[in-house]
Order: sequence, then structure tokens, then C-alpha cells
Amino acid sequence: MQRKGGLAGRNPSGAWNRLRPVTEDPLEEYGLPSKGDRRLLIPSNQERFYGKIAERYMSFCTEAGDSTSLLKSFASLHLTDAAPTPASSTPAPSPAPSSTDLSHILAALRKLREGIVASKRADAFATQVYLFAIRLGILCAHPETYHPALLHLLRVIHPRHALTAVELHEAASYLVLDAACRRGDLAEAYRLRNSYRLRDGKIDAVLAALVRDDWVAFFRVKKGVDGHRARLLEFAEDAVRRHLLKAFGRAYLSAPVKFLEASSGLEWEELRTRYKVGWELDDGRVVIRKIQGRS
Repeated sequence: MQRKGGLAGRNPSGAWNRLRPVTEDPLEEYGLPSKGDRRLLIPSNQERFYGKIAERYMSFCTEAGDSTSLLKSFASLHLTDAAPTPASSTPAPSPAPSSTDLSHILAALRKLREGIVASKRADAFATQVYLFAIRLGILCAHPETYHPALLHLLRVIHPRHALTAVELHEAASYLVLDAACRRGDLAEAYRLRNSYRLRDGKIDAVLAALVRDDWVAFFRVKKGVDGHRARLLEFAEDAVRRHLLKAFGRAYLSAPVKFLEASSGLEWEELRTRYKVGWELDDGRVVIRKIQGRS
């Protein structure tokens, strides 16, 4: 009887543990349609799920506190994804929300986009979702999100549900800048510019600067564009800056450090560390080459 009482005393606790509700992330509610989950092919589910994604993103932005912390959070996702392991060697600043939140948002957007594609939806809602994914993917420097979304928006949705002139201009400009800056294909960038009849002085200035290897014009334009375009231009920064350093190495014996910093868009210490520049700093001037003394 005592043994039975002991078992009876443990059963309620065990049953309670088994029946305890599991807290589930709302963004994990659905699986990928490509993996067999068909629920996101239903329009009402798509719209409800998008509401949860938008709510999570607004919470993420609120937690960031200010634009500087927000941009650092976007950058931390890019650095984390680029690393060979999930951990980043440079921790995000404490006020910034975790880049894991961004990863979950991007993963949820992928599910939603798959549902929209599989259901062949092309309307104002589909346009809204795709523009959101494109803008967020660009800010996160995540081509796997924004590039296929751009292609689907322009090639599939637009012919069936025409974008506004403003939306078309925005999407086409992103595609041109991606071709020029990330993929380094200037011929394709000009082809896309002409195909979409894009008339934009800043886009033209970027393309011209890249064609001429004109780092002065490139960094000047970068300062004058919005955050999404500036993020795309960052893909070309490394190549432009390396060309700049080679040009300085050929043309100058020395140069004022402020001039070098203004030209490259980086402070001296970061420039020296990132690009392994062997030059020396001497009383406000960067010594690039030393003249050999005469015998």
C-alpha cells in the first residue's frame, strides 16, 4: 500500500510535466513549404504570419534604441554569417539586440516568400512582403534574401500586378547596384539600367566612378545616398580602396594622414590594420616611400 501511495504521489507531477504547454516562437509556427508544410499557401495564413514578422521587426528596432546601434546589429548579422562558426569574434555592443533575432526574421520571410511563390500570389500584399524582404536583406548585406526577392518581384509579380513608378525605380536601382558593386559586372549593370529605363543621376555617378576607378567620386556619392543604396555600395568598397592604396603607393612619397583618411573613408589605424599597410606615420604625414640617401 505504501508503494502504491508513493507512485500515486509522483503521478500527478509527471502528468503535469508532460501536459505543460511548450512556449513556441510565433515565427517557428510554420515550416518551409518546400519541405512539405502547405499551410503558408493559404492567403489568410500568409497575412497573419506577415503581421507577426512585422511585429517582431518593430520590436527589434525598438530594442536597438538608436540608428547607430541598429546599423551595428545589421552589420553583426553579416559578420556572423560570414564567419566559419556561428560565433562572431567581435561581440555586438550591449545596447544592440541580438543578431539571432534578425536571423529568425529572415528565416521567417523565406518561409513566407516560398508560400507566396507556391500559391502564385501576385497582388499588393505580395509586393509589400517582397519589398520588405528586399530592404531588410540589403540592410543585413544578405544577398541570399534580397537578390532572389528582387528577381521575383521584377520578373514575376510586376508583369501580373504592376508596381508603382516609385516601387519600380527603387527595385530596379537595387538590382543595378547589386550587379555593379557585389557581382562586379558593370556590363550587366548598364544593361539592366537601360532595360528598366532607369534615370537616376546617383546611379549613373556610381557606375561612372567604378568604370574610371575614381575613388573620390565613389566615396562622395556614397555619402549622398540613402542607407539601402549605401549598403549595396559597401560591396565595392574593398576593391575601390585597394585601388586607391595602390595609386597612392605609385604617386606619392608621403601624404597628409587626413588626406589619406578622407580619400579612403577610413581612419589611419583601421586602414593600416585592415589592409596591412606598411607605411609609417610621422608627425601627421604618412611616409609611403623613403628616398634612398646618395652615396
